[in-house]
Amino acid sequence: MGGQILSRLGPDPRVVLIRLRSLGDTVLATPAFALLRRAVPDARIHVAMEDRFAGLLDRHPDLDSVLRIRRRSGLAGKARLLRAIRAKRPSLCIDMHGGSTAAWLTALSGARWRAGFAHFRQSWAYNVRIPRAQQVLGREPDAKVHTAEHHAATVVHLGAGQCEIPRARLAAGRAGEPDPYAVIHAGAAYATKTWAAGSFRAVARDLRERHRLAPVLVAGPDEKALALRFADFDVRLGLPLPALVSLIAGAQVFVGNDSGPAHVAAAFGVPSVVIFGSSDSSVWHPWRTAHRVVETDWDCKPCPGDRCYAFDVPRCILSVEASAVRAAVSELLAESEAAS
Repeated sequence: MGGQILSRLGPDPRVVLIRLRSLGDTVLATPAFALLRRAVPDARIHVAMEDRFAGLLDRHPDLDSVLRIRRRSGLAGKARLLRAIRAKRPSLCIDMHGGSTAAWLTALSGARWRAGFAHFRQSWAYNVRIPRAQQVLGREPDAKVHTAEHHAATVVHLGAGQCEIPRARLAAGRAGEPDPYAVIHAGAAYATKTWAAGSFRAVARDLRERHRLAPVLVAGPDEKALALRFADFDVRLGLPLPALVSLIAGAQVFVGNDSGPAHVAAAFGVPSVVIFGSSDSSVWHPWRTAHRVVETDWDCKPCPGDRCYAFDVPRCILSVEASAVRAAVSELLAESEAAS
């Protein structure tokens, strides 16, 4: 039944997508939005998500609105979001998140068709259960699937059809920076994904002295200690999300850990050098932009990443040499200059 759903939405098609959180996952869900818009161009498409990430999708060309919920919202907040979802009178609701809250929102959305991956723990919530992305995309059962492909597989199965998964897409204003610059993101959620600040400093100096690019370090509002390590550079601490997106979009190159800003850079085609530790680069590398992944091989990779399960410190990320990252930046900038 899945392959017929998008053609059966009726004369006033309405779709609600549940994608509650995560900067990187939200960016990598946008190719699915594009495929859905292409398949059902007259649909009204809405996304439900936490308000801290909602600015990422403001003015998105494939969406009609973003339905917001506060982070760690209680039962009353979830009820308000559910009312907002039901007010859209969706004929189709797709759980692109997979958690218990998303499952309940999907189940109670009022949609005739309620879709989500069959392997999600709360698959009871769906009357359309989507096979694993490997099966949907015609891959071997144990094949690695990029996160962008994983999200896109939902709408491919529902009737968008087999096609090349496009680049992620975001809207951005003008950054207004006077000189060519590089964006550096030295933070990450876990120590297993956080390269040494001193190594990032070496790369920042190389960008400034060798490549004549002004290094701009971006850091979250809770990363003040990290920002102090770069006091002699241009540091943007706690930028609002639209300003962060605009800054990254205008960069000549992005250098950072495997984290959400790296996927923002890829969405704008910014050449990107990403340092990987515990996570799987075949699943999380920059999607459809010129890039270099810099990592070292360990038998324990990938791992959950919340801590190092094999050593006293996360050797996977800390063993990456600054010289390897500087070389990757030089190669990528040379390629970019040759292509321009």
